[in-house]
Amino acid sequence: MKKLRSLLIEIVLIICLLFLGIVWLEKSSGMSDAKVVNIYNWGDYIDPKLITKFEKETGYKVNYETFDSNEAMLTKIRQGGTSYDVAVPSDYMIQKMRKEKLLLPLDHSKLPNLKYIAPQFMNLAFDPKNKYSVPYFWGTLGIVYNDKAYQASEFKSWNDLWDAKFKNKIMFIDGAREFMGIGLASLGYSLNSKSDAQLNEAYEKLKALTPNAKAIVSDEIKTYMANEESSVAVTFSGEAADMMAKNSHLHYVIPEGGTNLWFDNLVIPKTAKNKKGAYAFINFMLDSKNAAQNTKYIGYSTPNQGAMKYLPKAITSNRAFYPTVAQIKQMEIYEDLGSKYLEKYNDLFLELKMYRK
Repeated sequence: MKKLRSLLIEIVLIICLLFLGIVWLEKSSGMSDAKVVNIYNWGDYIDPKLITKFEKETGYKVNYETFDSNEAMLTKIRQGGTSYDVAVPSDYMIQKMRKEKLLLPLDHSKLPNLKYIAPQFMNLAFDPKNKYSVPYFWGTLGIVYNDKAYQASEFKSWNDLWDAKFKNKIMFIDGAREFMGIGLASLGYSLNSKSDAQLNEAYEKLKALTPNAKAIVSDEIKTYMANEESSVAVTFSGEAADMMAKNSHLHYVIPEGGTNLWFDNLVIPKTAKNKKGAYAFINFMLDSKNAAQNTKYIGYSTPNQGAMKYLPKAITSNRAFYPTVAQIKQMEIYEDLGSKYLEKYNDLFLELKMYRK
């Protein structure tokens, strides 16, 4: 009996030592939950120098992972394998995540730098009173053109893209909401239409646009346009800014008649383990100087009015990237369509891509 008791004591001691060793290793490597902030963001969507600065100022270690679509991000957070402390979903996805109770309500008292966000970017329909999200970047969908081949006057509205002179010339961003949205907007319909008749009408009209498509791709657009392998593209404003920085002959225009106005936002997922670190990171990114630095690096438009004084006038006065209130009123934010109509948009888009071939 004494031998058995002695053996049990030894086993307990070994287990305790192993546990203490694991804790020590976590702390020594900076990997304890209390010292790590797990960030889940789009690829190349933060100035790396800001991560280093945050780590130095706060003592936190940032574990940074990326995703390439809102849907991929949602799937990963639903699965719960990794407890992300901060994520960066887009507007319509916040609606979906709210419905599924995947987000924590924000305590605004822990975000004093929230005061720098311009009022027009707060309290939007996808998140009333910003209960779950903080604006990160915003932008539009528009047209990039090379002035060696075209002029701004040739792109007044989405309907101009149907001109036969653009046969096999236009690069389109690979997205069902974006491509179907061009058809809907050209007909004067909502980008969030749930009318089968309107969607079918847009589909039929877009069939006539497909001969003008040089390609329907994603990130490759930047290379094609910067290297002048194509002279016109439909893409997002931030992508356009990146191209324009590499080629001075490129320009970005927002067509009349409305387009997509989108927002990416900082949120704290419900499964977050380091809420204190999450608040510290979000508040750090809301600092005016940090927001300005991030804006210069990314190229998208900042909702941080405090950052504007740290940005060159060439940026802040550019109406293609900081449109007027009147222009913004004509734009629409994507809404969560629900599974039925999201599937319909995707199916019609796939048919259009196949029809093109």
